[in-house]
Amino acid sequence: MRLARPDARAKAVAAALVAASLLVTLIVWGRQDLVGVALALLCVLTTMIAAVSVAAARQDDGPEPAVTPSGPGQPVGGLYGVDADTLESLDHREAVRAMRERHRGRGGSAAREGG
Repeated sequence: MRLARPDARAKAVAAALVAASLLVTLIVWGRQDLVGVALALLCVLTTMIAAVSVAAARQDDGPEPAVTPSGPGQPVGGLYGVDADTLESLDHREAVRAMRERHRGRGGSAAREGG
């Protein structure tokens, strides 16, 4: 008989319950020795596991990205969020040239008309 793997929500609930029970035990018991420190560390660990499981559950529920990544090494959204200075510092000459041509095509005619 094979058991199914629990999903992220089940892991989050289980870890949250364990963390809450450890916290209650720590408060009620009130030990300030090695056992108390171990309980506190286990409480922090299970809280982190619960938080990561919640994030994983939210990520599973999220919509698929509209932009599909291009080839390897290419940014997901193209070069739209990168300015020419950043590209020059990375020394991608062709990308810098393409960015400058794109900016000349958009802002070049407006700059000539306004000035």
